[in-house]
Amino acid sequence: MNREDLVHQIKSKRSFLCIGLDTDIKKIPSHLLELEDPIFEFNKQIIDATKDLCVAYKPNIAFYESMGVCGWVSLQKTLDYIPKNIFTIADAKRGDIGNTSNIYARTFFEKMNFHSVTVAPYMGSDSVTPFLEFKDKWAIVLALTSNKGGLDFQKIENKNGKKLFEQVLETSQNWGTDKNMMYVVGATRAEQLSEIRTIIPNHFLLVPGIGAQGGSVEEVAKYGMNADCGLLVNSSRGIIYASSDIDFSEKAREEAEKLQHKMDILLSEKGI
Repeated sequence: MNREDLVHQIKSKRSFLCIGLDTDIKKIPSHLLELEDPIFEFNKQIIDATKDLCVAYKPNIAFYESMGVCGWVSLQKTLDYIPKNIFTIADAKRGDIGNTSNIYARTFFEKMNFHSVTVAPYMGSDSVTPFLEFKDKWAIVLALTSNKGGLDFQKIENKNGKKLFEQVLETSQNWGTDKNMMYVVGATRAEQLSEIRTIIPNHFLLVPGIGAQGGSVEEVAKYGMNADCGLLVNSSRGIIYASSDIDFSEKAREEAEKLQHKMDILLSEKGI
């Protein structure tokens, strides 16, 4: 999916919501466990209930890898079920030397047909550029994450006072463009989005941390929205685990609707 298609979806759906499909076999409603593929059935019902409210789905690959071969089957079935006009993110956080990253890229882009993959840039250009060689595919580079341990390295300053995450943003712009590269910036660091926007004004940002992690969509939009919106705001647990009963998909829709309504207002205020 190219940038124009993504922006069109945001404008037409009045939404920049990404739903994380962090589907844990230990957390899904118990009545699904009797089915042949409970993971896929859970995802299917979540997708059916929310596909008109979001512009992206983000399966966290770890939840599927943990199930072995059957988990990969559930993941592929889920991916095939997602409507083709919805952006898909393999939240895999891959990052290795060039030839290995090339294989990872082939896995997620050619074999599975995801639109994007999250990538760790710690090993430099070798670990990211292989993901940028595929037409209408995206690398989503980790920049400033919302987890507690993110502070261990991401804000270390060099002798010129530049923080590591700022160096990542500046250097990585030489690897790709705002048409094939996005950045992960945690919602609990929302006030720093304005600083980030001075470095990367046009790139899309994938912003996790809304809902269960305490982030505010209003704060994210205030500091991070650009002329094309430029945001994919993710909510996972706050939507998909809104209920553990038979009505789980209905409750998931209710939570997604709350966020989409806020996003509609924020887009209108920005003139989008």
